[in-house]
Amino acid sequence: MSNKKLNDIELTGFEQIEVLGAREHNLKNIDVIIPRNKLVVITGISGSGKSSLAFDTIYAEGQRRYMESFSAYARSFIGNMERPDVDKINGLSPVISIEQKTTSKNPRSTVGTTTEIYDFLRLFFARAGEAFSYITGNKMVKQTQDQIIDQILQQFNNQKVTLLAPVVKGRKGHYRELFVQIAKLGYNKVRVDGEVLEINPKMQLDRYKIHDIEIVIDRVIPTNDDRYRLSQSVGTSLKQGKGSMMLLDAKNNTQYFSQNLTDPESGISYEDPSPNSFSFNSPYGACPTCNGLGVVEEITEESIIPDKTLSISRGGIAPLGEYRDLWIFKQIEVILKAYKSNISTPIDKIPEEALKTILYGSEDPLPVPSKKYPGTEWNTTFEGVITFLKRQQDSDNDKIQDWVRDFLVIKTCPDCNGFRLKKESLHFKIADRNIAELAEMDIREIDEWFVDLESRLSDRQNMIAREILKEIRKRIGFLMGIGLDYLTLNRPLRTLSGGESQRIRLATQIGTQLVGVLYIMDEPSIGLHQRDNVKLIQALKDLRDLGNTVLVVEHDKDMMLESDYILDVGPGAGRHGGHIVGHGTPQAFLENNSITSDYLSGRINIEVPKERRKGNDKALIIKGATGHNLKNVTLKLPLGKMLCITGVSGSGKSSLIHETLFPILNKHFYHSKREPLAFKSVEGLEHLDKVIEVDQSPIGRTPRSNPATYTGMFSEIRTLFAELPEAKIRGYKPGRFSFNVKGGRCEDCEGAGMKKIEMEFLPDVHVACETCKGKRFNRETLEVRYKGKSIADVLDMTVEQALEFFESIPKINRKVVTLFEVGLGYITLGQHATTLSGGEAQRVKLAEELSKKDTGKTIYILDEPTTGLHFKDIQKLLEVLQKLADKGNTVLIIEHNLDVIKVSDHVIDIGPEGGNKGGNIIAEGTPEQVAKVNGSYTGFFLKDELKK
Repeated sequence: MSNKKLNDIELTGFEQIEVLGAREHNLKNIDVIIPRNKLVVITGISGSGKSSLAFDTIYAEGQRRYMESFSAYARSFIGNMERPDVDKINGLSPVISIEQKTTSKNPRSTVGTTTEIYDFLRLFFARAGEAFSYITGNKMVKQTQDQIIDQILQQFNNQKVTLLAPVVKGRKGHYRELFVQIAKLGYNKVRVDGEVLEINPKMQLDRYKIHDIEIVIDRVIPTNDDRYRLSQSVGTSLKQGKGSMMLLDAKNNTQYFSQNLTDPESGISYEDPSPNSFSFNSPYGACPTCNGLGVVEEITEESIIPDKTLSISRGGIAPLGEYRDLWIFKQIEVILKAYKSNISTPIDKIPEEALKTILYGSEDPLPVPSKKYPGTEWNTTFEGVITFLKRQQDSDNDKIQDWVRDFLVIKTCPDCNGFRLKKESLHFKIADRNIAELAEMDIREIDEWFVDLESRLSDRQNMIAREILKEIRKRIGFLMGIGLDYLTLNRPLRTLSGGESQRIRLATQIGTQLVGVLYIMDEPSIGLHQRDNVKLIQALKDLRDLGNTVLVVEHDKDMMLESDYILDVGPGAGRHGGHIVGHGTPQAFLENNSITSDYLSGRINIEVPKERRKGNDKALIIKGATGHNLKNVTLKLPLGKMLCITGVSGSGKSSLIHETLFPILNKHFYHSKREPLAFKSVEGLEHLDKVIEVDQSPIGRTPRSNPATYTGMFSEIRTLFAELPEAKIRGYKPGRFSFNVKGGRCEDCEGAGMKKIEMEFLPDVHVACETCKGKRFNRETLEVRYKGKSIADVLDMTVEQALEFFESIPKINRKVVTLFEVGLGYITLGQHATTLSGGEAQRVKLAEELSKKDTGKTIYILDEPTTGLHFKDIQKLLEVLQKLADKGNTVLIIEHNLDVIKVSDHVIDIGPEGGNKGGNIIAEGTPEQVAKVNGSYTGFFLKDELKK
């Protein structure tokens, strides 16, 4: 037996992980054997029970066992974790879960901080950085006392000089007490604002002016014979000046010396740097204006005066609205009268001085005529609209804060230019770069910068940097290896897609070099182009080769074929799933007769349409898009077709569609305030009348939101229950059947069906309410039944069951049918929004939009709708989208999945690479035309797919 196997047995007693009697959610009491130290893929139809097995059984048990190892005191804060519904799990290693939902929403979390690259850069700059003055650009000098004495002797030998100790620099105050204190130390002269003065009793300065004060320590003629006196005086000057001193020569020129980092020309000094000096999360390093966020919220003239052609009386100043008989309008009338204008004058015709007074206020009293006492006037000051709004930002009232937020504009911080750090930190450099410039680079650029860096460093820097550089390069290598080389270090984590954030965490885990761990991942290939898939699979294999078991819930064809072992859960979704319908090595698995193996082996295919749609000969054209990495792109979208936007990760797809196209359409149709990224012009808006964006953001962040409430189906169901004879006898209205309104709901959990337990140092946990057992309603409400089912029973139904149950009620049935058509037959109507995956949430939104009447002029924008979908579900989804396009609507899909790309009518490929090397349209046309374009990665993979 090999050493490797022997070690496995010694560690766990098992060569495999055995799951016996798993019954969590829809699992049908299954037994599963998972080989250890292998890359294992769990696949199957959406909703078949993959996540129930991987996360709710194996991971939950691993986490519970870990918590059991805590002391009783620590567990008292956490509470007991419930054991998953499984008989036994043998051979379970420590478990680490890498999911999509764990992305931080904190604006301070960036790619650099999460991967620790930025932390090592901070250490690098603190220990090896060279400081430069932000005033003169000179290199900052740090001297010992002996070096200062030697320099004075060399420069000012036999010249009369005055030694000064700076005690006040650029501060207001009268400083009476300071002068008394200086006199007590035995000094009788000070230099105040460049003038040497005798200290006299009761001496003080103008408290409202800015002053510089230095103590005159000594007047000496430096010579080598009198070095002792000079060294005593220099020592005293440095002591009183807290490490800094000044020298005044016979011509009244000043020179600075310091034991700290000092600019010898201007005299400014920096504190010795520490890693915190380069952290935007620390008060020692963060820019004080934006507190390290890089942006500030401002109320600007443009945000409160959106249209200058309007007059104030017609609502030209948005926060005030149209003219009403209010005190503020009376004040404005008086201001305008003084400038020979009135409130009916268009704002762009009002004199600038008058507008400034209205917006920013004035100290001059305003004589406002009194209504109560005619002929008299109130003398009052006017604080100004913008000044008033700024004051309301600190209000305790949430409604007022929300109202003010409408007029806030997010702008790059004017002090740090978005670099997040204070100016001193930005003037420490290594090889002519500061830390913020490195954080602005994408991973590919930073990797190139680190190549042969040692040759550009001094011997001292090289000695310090050796170990730090090793760690930084290792982490950069991991990110390059999983196809994230287009991200910048300062990219906020909350702006990443689920797949990107998951791969960032994967890179961090590879970096920890742990051994003997069971990693469980949830579709890490999401958002990844076929080209980068190879890199991801290699990263997972590296994790396995370290001596770990890697368990991946995945639908990706390449991942399955490259794995060591496949587990197929099915055969159907929801209650029709929960069985293991196939398992084995990829070669053995292809011989199975499960649906997955049929698609994988090519026995079943998603067919390419024989004819592509011609469209309606109209187009939407955006010219000159330059946001983020877009290179002056002109986007031409032929309408009435199914369109696909493709390209490698980070090539600019989201910048072009989500941040340019969608905001343009949203602003045009619905007057949205969200500004699109920069573009020159747009044509063809008249050919559309509605835009619908279906993204992967959750349909709700609390257990109160569910598919029934989101699609509006639940209000129809409540109305149905309120119409029942039993409900009418009891006088129940539709509100009685709402779990958000007092009356019919369980008051113990306030209709949530769950209670939130706040953890001291872990995320909050939701547990079922003990009073209603998760049913959400009180006993009286549950006594009203339709076809033998209570309102709680209806919420527990799957979409598939509801199809039959509500067959005779068209209003409800239409919404249930659309949920079923998008492949969500297995979810329950009342399933908590927090338990839905990104792909499921997206399809709930899609169903909600599909149940509305379309106009034939609608444009649908979908972001990777195949997320979390099995081959069979993709086929179902495509049928629904094809129906929309058949009615004349335009369906625009951002997608990497080749099955979707090959059936679309028109493909637009962006690239060629990610980040700065992307941002161009490199191919467009039918899939067949794109497949012929050299230099298009999508075309390269599409060529093979179309051949099949």
